[in-house]
Amino acid sequence: MPSFPQFNPARLRSYIFRLPFATRILVVAIVGLWIATVPFPWIREFGRLEPAKMDLTQMHRLNLFPLLHLNFLHMIFNLLAVTPLIERFESEYGTLVTLALFTGPFGTIPGGLYTLLELYVVRSNTIVMGASVWVFLLLSAEVMKTHKTNPNFNVGPYKIPTWTTPLILIVVTSILVPHVSLIGHLCGAGLGYLWASGYIKFLVPPEKILRWIETKLNLLGRLPHYVSVDQKTYGRYGVLPTSSVPLGEVPGQRLGP
Repeated sequence: MPSFPQFNPARLRSYIFRLPFATRILVVAIVGLWIATVPFPWIREFGRLEPAKMDLTQMHRLNLFPLLHLNFLHMIFNLLAVTPLIERFESEYGTLVTLALFTGPFGTIPGGLYTLLELYVVRSNTIVMGASVWVFLLLSAEVMKTHKTNPNFNVGPYKIPTWTTPLILIVVTSILVPHVSLIGHLCGAGLGYLWASGYIKFLVPPEKILRWIETKLNLLGRLPHYVSVDQKTYGRYGVLPTSSVPLGEVPGQRLGP
């Protein structure tokens, strides 16, 4: 009989404790908001993206809708999918960049585009919420990196462009999973392609400003698991804790993937 990998709580606990700072904040926000919606269901109605209600007084929905979920299963499946993707993103770009993008443009841009398409193209009012918009955004960004080294993959006699993988997954998900927004996922994937292609890198604050904030607030020393934006100087995970043992007498090991 085939052997299946057994669930190891110790490994899961170790993985959770190693998550970088911004990833932890976003995970806690997703879980915390789901818990809050149990006694206060109006929170879900307050933050979900409902195109017909959008005006200047409802802009908070563009920031909140990726953090809110319909039910526990919706939340847990999205969380399992998006957590390693955000962790990888933060490890590459730093904590400040991750917080700036995921609390801002990575929600407002696909949300705003979805609203416009729903109102003026589809002429519908489909309500959406959930971190799946981030899942397909980050998948699209990751697959563009893979496409550079492996442009195609084979399915029988056919060669499929690697960059189309998220689009195929979006279509399959829309067919198999009920109440899934095809347009919403496409908006997220589109932003991911633009990010990976370098067209919207201007959304990130200048590196000099980010380094100044890090130094001024001493974020490397104050925040556990903080990822420095200046990886050339501080390394991927900032300055490691020091001890009384001289560095030359102990072997070093690089942290992170």
